[in-house]
Amino acid sequence: MSPSNFQVLPRRQWLAAAAVWAVTGFHRTALAQATTVQVWKDPNCGCCHLWVEHLQASGFKVEVRDVGNTAARKRLGMPESLGSCHTATVGGYVIEGHVPAADIHRLLKERPTALGLAVPGMPVGSPGMDGPEYKGRKDAYDVLLVKKDGSTQSYQRYPGQRPVAQRGGLQRVSDGGGAVALPWVNAEVRRIDKAARKVSLRHDEIPNLDMPPMSMVFQVQHPDQLDALQVGQKVRFQAVQDKGAYWVVKIEALSL
Repeated sequence: MSPSNFQVLPRRQWLAAAAVWAVTGFHRTALAQATTVQVWKDPNCGCCHLWVEHLQASGFKVEVRDVGNTAARKRLGMPESLGSCHTATVGGYVIEGHVPAADIHRLLKERPTALGLAVPGMPVGSPGMDGPEYKGRKDAYDVLLVKKDGSTQSYQRYPGQRPVAQRGGLQRVSDGGGAVALPWVNAEVRRIDKAARKVSLRHDEIPNLDMPPMSMVFQVQHPDQLDALQVGQKVRFQAVQDKGAYWVVKIEALSL
């Protein structure tokens, strides 16, 4: 209703119409705020970008900040132990990692008393980690409801489609003598975050993790190794998976 229409109405009807307009406008604003997701991520993380696209396809408006997520996670109070490659906020909640859009919609509908939701690490099969290069592989994972005191409970369970024993067998490769031999994988350094102990790599296939070539953010087990690296440098590295997170255990420059 336009202001000119208000002028020809009796005062009582004008006030009623104005009240309806104000309430409707408030709800529209609140709805827009509730469905706008702010995301902090690494600019070189391909799976983060795919998660953003997943949210957009599910009706969310997404605002991206390509500055990494370590500082945002700490500022928002999400426990480091639940960390993943991106952190987000929506409707007053914190979202950590590859949380499916359906669970975020449910969170906003139910409005539980909580800090938010988290999917620690980067489980294959979760939104953003489910591209055709994974050939249908789906690891089991839980979406966790994170309480304000940092405790958690399962909010939604997603069963895997491969036996746990089979996935575990891909973690490490024995050299036949009892020691563990991890394959070396070639990569290019895309970003270095020494403060967060992370490195972004565009890498070849990682056989022991059954991970296809892609760009990925890894945590670094020995951060002093980052001192010798530069963006754009060709390297080789070894990686493992621990509790959903991907760790570089050794990384070195390739000889030219």
